[in-house]
Amino acid sequence: MKTKKVTISLVILLYTVAVPFLEINYTHVFNPDWTPHAKIHEVWQLITNSSIGILCLWLVWVKNELKTSILLSMLITGGFIIAYCIRDVYGGSMKYLDGTEKTILGINIGVLGFGISFMLLILIFSRLEHQKNKHSIKLDY
Repeated sequence: MKTKKVTISLVILLYTVAVPFLEINYTHVFNPDWTPHAKIHEVWQLITNSSIGILCLWLVWVKNELKTSILLSMLITGGFIIAYCIRDVYGGSMKYLDGTEKTILGINIGVLGFGISFMLLILIFSRLEHQKNKHSIKLDY
């Protein structure tokens, strides 16, 4: 159970701490080329996601409610993946204005990080469900 909690927590820290660290700078929040309206949405998203992350950590370590934490975290990580997949619809891009993009092995770091995170969350959730079903008593009438 501890390994699951640690894995879930690492995913949570990715969107609660790592993303704000990567975005509170001149490429995002303080980017002079961004409109003030886009900046307020960026800061709102960072505060909201980090606040949900703090709630999720509390759910994992204090309330031992892993499934609720996983589902909330899947909304955030999955939301990014969906936004990335439909980026052409709204003119979005993971490339900076200078045309560069942060990648690992040619894969965008956001897609890689949140993609792996989302899959880990699905795996842990399905294992928790399997354990629940395995331990439940079924009566035939």
